[in-house]
Amino acid sequence: MIRRTLKTVCQLSATALALGSIAIFAAYAQQPMPAEYDQVMKTLGKQGDFKDNVLKINIPRNDLKVTIDGIATPTPFGFGGWLAMTKGDGGMDVMMGDLVLLEDEVNPVMSALLDNGLEVTAVHNHFFFESPRIFYMHVHGHGSAADLAKRAKPALDLIGRGSPQHQSSVSGVTSKVTAGQIDTAKIAQIVGHQGEQSGAVYKITVGRDDLTLKDMGAPINARMGLNTWAAFYGSDANAEVAGDVAMLAQEVTPVLKALRANGLNVVAVHHHMIGTQPEIYFLHYWGTGPAEKLANGFKAALSELGKGHIKHG
Repeated sequence: MIRRTLKTVCQLSATALALGSIAIFAAYAQQPMPAEYDQVMKTLGKQGDFKDNVLKINIPRNDLKVTIDGIATPTPFGFGGWLAMTKGDGGMDVMMGDLVLLEDEVNPVMSALLDNGLEVTAVHNHFFFESPRIFYMHVHGHGSAADLAKRAKPALDLIGRGSPQHQSSVSGVTSKVTAGQIDTAKIAQIVGHQGEQSGAVYKITVGRDDLTLKDMGAPINARMGLNTWAAFYGSDANAEVAGDVAMLAQEVTPVLKALRANGLNVVAVHHHMIGTQPEIYFLHYWGTGPAEKLANGFKAALSELGKGHIKHG
């Protein structure tokens, strides 16, 4: 009887200890929400939690019914966007996040972020064969929590508002481009570089000769992919342009702003190379409209490259 009682006491003690540990862990994991972060969620109209000194704001795309290769797929599988804030030096916050966007939302949201002093650090896909088509945009910013919330809100307010207007043209004309005559001499004059004709496509490629880039001692030049280019197709009145821009880190935001200010759509922001010094970022863009306007948009982005940096060997 005594042994049975002792056994029961030990079991109860172990259970109490385990429950106490769970309670302590739960209390530690669920830190009290700082007042400034509570205000951030109120400003954004979003829910979130505070753990490990990080405010995590949830931006799920519950408005979307997504299928991947015909499979009806719930939101938590990979369609939950977010923003996160944590304290950095001087009491200022660092904000990072990943927004889940329909393709027609990408560039309006990007412009809203850039116009409010935030950075877009990547645009890419996560899936193949999904419907509707979905892209992911990584964002970054520094400042007070309240200021970051105010700067992020205009972009977040554009997400999930219904079917946004399809915008591909820099001037509102039809995007139904067909082969025609383009004044390539004028395009070259605007851009400041000559191009090459390949069938109905005129392509201008500009190397980053201002950079010294090597991989295992081999020089990486324009022919190896360290270049910026624009391809034009259509007619003077109605053309399309697509291209790629090779950038240093400090050039990414100015180039994005230049392209968006000229009505060109940014399609992707990512890496093409690993381990290079300096690190090179690439973005792909596309747009339609009068060839001259497209050329001016490309020139505006090109003009942001090579400003005041040092060669790296």
